[in-house]
Parts: sequence; C-alpha cells; structure tokens
Amino acid sequence: MSSKVAAAPQTINVAKDAKAKALNEKSANTITEAPANDEIPNDGTGVLKLDPWLGPFADGLRSRFSKAQEWIQKINKYEGGLDAFSKGYEKYGITVAPNNDITYREWAPNAISAHFIGDFNNWDRLSHPMTKNPFGVWEITLPAVNGKPAIEHGSKLKITMETPNMGHIDRLPAWIEYVTQDLSVSPVYDARFWNPEKYVFKNPRPAKPKSARVYEAHVGISTNEYRVGTYKEFTANTLPRIKKLGYNVIQLMAIQEHAYYASFGYQVTSFFAASSRYGTPEDLKELIDTAHGMGIYVLLDIVHSHACKNVLDGLNMFDGSDHLYFHEGGKGRHDLWDSRLFNYGHHEVLRFLLSNLRYYMEEFQFDGFRFDGVTSILYTHHGIGTGFSGGYHEYFGPNVDEEGVVYLMLANEMLHEVYPDCITIAEDVSGMPALCLKLSLGGVGFDYRLAMAIPDMWIKILKEKQDEDWDLTNICWTLTNRRHGEKTIAYAESHDQALVGDKTILFWLCDKELYTHMSTLTDYSPIISRGIALHKMIRLLTHSLGGEGYLNFEGNEFGHPEWLDFPRAGNNNSFHYARRQFNLVDDQLLRYRWLNDFDAAMQNLEDKFGWLAAPQAYISLKHEGDKVIVFERAGLLFIFNFHHSNSFTDYRVGVEEAGTYKVVLNTDRPEFGGFNRIDESVKFYTTDMPWNNRRNFTQVYRKFSDGH
Repeated sequence: MSSKVAAAPQTINVAKDAKAKALNEKSANTITEAPANDEIPNDGTGVLKLDPWLGPFADGLRSRFSKAQEWIQKINKYEGGLDAFSKGYEKYGITVAPNNDITYREWAPNAISAHFIGDFNNWDRLSHPMTKNPFGVWEITLPAVNGKPAIEHGSKLKITMETPNMGHIDRLPAWIEYVTQDLSVSPVYDARFWNPEKYVFKNPRPAKPKSARVYEAHVGISTNEYRVGTYKEFTANTLPRIKKLGYNVIQLMAIQEHAYYASFGYQVTSFFAASSRYGTPEDLKELIDTAHGMGIYVLLDIVHSHACKNVLDGLNMFDGSDHLYFHEGGKGRHDLWDSRLFNYGHHEVLRFLLSNLRYYMEEFQFDGFRFDGVTSILYTHHGIGTGFSGGYHEYFGPNVDEEGVVYLMLANEMLHEVYPDCITIAEDVSGMPALCLKLSLGGVGFDYRLAMAIPDMWIKILKEKQDEDWDLTNICWTLTNRRHGEKTIAYAESHDQALVGDKTILFWLCDKELYTHMSTLTDYSPIISRGIALHKMIRLLTHSLGGEGYLNFEGNEFGHPEWLDFPRAGNNNSFHYARRQFNLVDDQLLRYRWLNDFDAAMQNLEDKFGWLAAPQAYISLKHEGDKVIVFERAGLLFIFNFHHSNSFTDYRVGVEEAGTYKVVLNTDRPEFGGFNRIDESVKFYTTDMPWNNRRNFTQVYRKFSDGH
C-alpha cells in the first residue's frame, strides 16, 4: 500500500432535490401487500400471489394457517379472544386487588400439595396451604390487614410443593416480577413481592418510524467503568448519545432475568422479571418513558426460543415433572445451548408466552420485540448442524416444527391486533418464506427479519481477502438478496461479531495500530486512514443497499477497539471487556470521534431522505476493475469508489432522473477523517443520453489531493 493516503477509498452521495421529497414519503410497507385488485384466499396461500414458486408447498402453507386458525377459534371460545388470553399476568402469579387483598395462582398440575411461604409467615411451610382447581392451578388469597397488603413490599417468598417423584420442593413463582441475586451468599435468585407505588408514564408512545434505524444496546455494558451499568445511568448518559446519533429505535438486550451475566441475557430464569442487575422495574420504565420523550421506539430482545435449565430459580422441573412448560425428554432439550425447549402446542404454555409479550408491552410500554433464536423455534433440528441452501423444500415437511411456527403466528397476530404500531423483528438464519408477511396472507407476521448473511459476509471478506481483491458483484448480491415483499434489517456487525474470539470490523481493518495510531498526535498511517475510510463505506453501503431497516450494536458506530467478553472464570471475572468505552469518542485527540460523527451524519441523512422506507435500490454499475459501485434509491445517487489507489476525474455514471445534483454526504470530509478531495461546491448536471441502462448520465468530478 502506498504511503500516500490521498487515494484512500471514498464515497459520495448526490441528491436531486425535486425527486427526494416525493420518494421520502413512499413507505416500504407497500411491498408487503398483495396487488389491490386480487382477491386474497382465506386458506393461507395468499403469499403465492407474491411468490408463485411456493405453489408446490401450498398444502404446507394451508396446514400451518389452519392450525393457527384452530387455536384462535379455541382461544376465542374458551378464553374470550387473544386480547383477554394474553393478559394472564393479571390473574396468574401474585396480584394485588384494589382493596389490597393478595392472590397467588400457579399452574403446577403434578404437585400433590402446595403452600405459600416467605418472610410474611416466617417461612412456615404449613400455615398457608393453597387449593388446586381441576386444571392444575393452585390458588391462595391473603386478605388485607388493616387495609394494607399482608405481605411487605420487597420481602422474599416462594412456593413449596409436595410431588410424587421429587418429594418436597421449593420454587420461585413462575410469574414473579422481581428477583434479586446476592452472589456473596449464593448464585440462586430470591423472589420478592414487588408492590411499589405505580410508575406514571409521562410521555406517549412516539409515532411508528417509517425507517427503522436500530441501536442495539445492553444496559450493563453501557459504561466505561469496570462494573455493571444501571438503567438510570443508561437513561442519563446513553440515551442522549443515541438521540444525537439519529437512531429512532433502541433494541435492549438482556432484560429478562438471567442466571448468568456472561450468557448475554440468553439463559432466562424469570421471564416476567426485568433484570435487577441494573436497578428496579421502575428504573426501566423511566428509561423507556424518557426514550419515548425523545421520539425513540424501544424494543425488547425477547427470549422465547428456550429457557435456562436451572431448577431452583427457573422453570425447569417446576412442579417436579419434566414436561410442564417444556417437551419431555430429549425433545425438550437444546443440546447446543444446554437449555430447555418450550412445548408450543400446550394451552398453558401459550398463555404464559403470549402473556409475557403483553406484560412488557403493557406494563413497561415497550414498542415491540426482537425475537431471539427464531430458527430454533421454526425447526425440529433447531438449526443445529444444518445448513440452509435456500431450497423451498427446507421450509416445509418433517423438519419444520409446526407448533413453533403457529406460536409465532399467534404472537404476531396478538401483538399487531392489540398494538397496530408495534414492531417485531425475527432473528432467523434460514430464510423461511413468508416470515415477514401478515397472517392473512399465510405469513408468520413479523415486520422485519435480520439480514444475518450480511455481517457474515463482511467478516469473511475481511478475514480472507485484501480489499483490492474484494468481489463487488458478490457484495452487492448479498446486500440485495432478500425476499420480495418482506422487509429486512441490514447490519454490518452486531453483538455476535463483537464477542471474544472474533473482532469488530475496525479491528479487522486496523489490528494493532488501533493501539498506537488513533491519536491525532500520531501520524495518520496508511493502515488507519484506509481502515477509517473502509469502515465508513462498509456501513453506508450496508445501510443504503442492504434492507428496509438498519441495525448497529452500541460502540461499533465509532469502531470500538476491543471485543466483548463478560466476567467469567476464564478471564478471572474481569470487567475489562464488558464495557463500552464511550470516553474514546469524547476525547477530541482521538480519531474515533470521526467515525462517530460520520455515523450521526449517515443516520440523520436517512431521516431526511428516507431511503430505508423507499423501494429497493437500482444498481447501475458494479465495475470490478475500477472498484466502483453506483446505485439510486429515494432520489439519491450513491457512488462508491473502493479502489485502493485510483481516483477518477469526470467519471461517467448513469442516473434515471434528469436534473441538477449536488453532494449531500461525502465520506472524504475532513471532519470524518477524510482528505477533502471532493469539491462539494460543484453541481452535477445530467445529459440526456442513456448510460448503464439509465436514461441519463452525469460526470462526477473528483478533486485529487496528493498527500496530507
């Protein structure tokens, strides 16, 4: 690589003002609907109008749709509909009546007897017996004492049961809303009666964003200090950063209580309890309320794909049986995750899971969910040892867990029926057709799917090839290879790529020089300058070409220098890598701020022009020799020069709309770590002559700067 950094890669956006506003108002929602004049069949095969290639699998579509309708009819008949059914938390678990009577209900059909115990009765195992109804639900009511609840707020409690196979067992209530852990005593959680003064939300939910710009965040690591961060700190310190960057959706990880911090929140023990590691439920409500005041949606990373196998403080063996919430035997165990698998075909399990979703929407005012591990829910093999070629036969037949598919159908139908503006995102690696179509079309009902192939592609390229050898055709194909009519969230890297054992994109690009050459007091080395340039270009290309939404994991926007690793025995329980070093951005002598500022410019430009909500881009040029990509979307003309040494003067590019164009974003600006080689005062006039299958062309003027 030449020591002259003038030829580092760069990209520009140019916009034609007249066209941009109109395209900005076009929503990608329009592509999820079948043609208006077509009559949609009511048997789950409406998706065939969008994708006729699914024709041979029409029976499979009808089967899953029919089973979903059977459940809806059953729930309508016996439970009063999905709305009422999903409010199980108002009846199950520990509830407090307006007169302060406390009622506790628990589904545990295998138990012979059950007693409610805790600080309130000095842990007397016989003083508060519970009664069992014909459906296996135990119940007890504690009348108010002098008008006050009989159990003190914050006090510990449990249910103790006699079982035919395990004798006497103690468990935490399955629907408990607050649990705490004192590691100095035991890793086992304590259940607490949580009955504080009700939090009053100050801000209404904001309007649903047309373009989803998602900031994936973990409260615990959102501090640069060597400890677990708190909800209140996130509210005060991190929310303003997210707002300034221009993101309009936050995806919160590791909220449901989990036994092991290093599990990243994916080994859930208490599904209705917001993690006490970061503070109280009221602190989390304040966080969401404050985000709403900033106009930001908040999604919960929900884990319904599996559950922690803990017995003492989880759902496993809850009533002494192996099959209460889960399948029995091997079918109920995930070999790779070492966890338990839900029985999605059971009435009470559906009540528990659907109510779990409703609880977070209603009580915490979340705006939707990112469903974790959807691939595991969809298939009987759970994705273990299975590669997906994209052949439609992989999405139907015996390998598909139809009960899991139907659960997701019901979950999305309930959520969108009760909360029409909610957002649901599926983490599915398989590419299941119709995953992001409405139930009425035969779809599973998600709003978006994660484009999981995109970050895999970038990491593979960075690991295996020099950037001068990148295959632009393959890059563009991966970025645009998504199902027609189903919206996608694109991302260059997520939390998975940040974990120990891998490296972030900037780390792959710059490696050890991140530790020696990121200060502006050091020379701007070729490796750092090119790494910074490619970091910006990779993210903008992914953002503008890869989907109908965009996601970033916190810290990666400024090229976080180190991986992510939670405290564990293997690292002497160190917090060194379990934090986000936002202090690096705030230091004006470090080059990280350039990437942070570019990310903000990119998000705010999308907010103005709305390319994520516009139809998919038209790529007019992928030139392997010049290493140039050109495409149009939402009235913007995107031009990327990935060449490692060549700049181009008067480079001819095709453009559909005639008119005058100007630069609106340029990665080579000095404030983004660039070298100011593009004269932004120049206007670009189109010529009425076809070029690269576009009706017009323009000549792109590039000002070349030789050196620093």
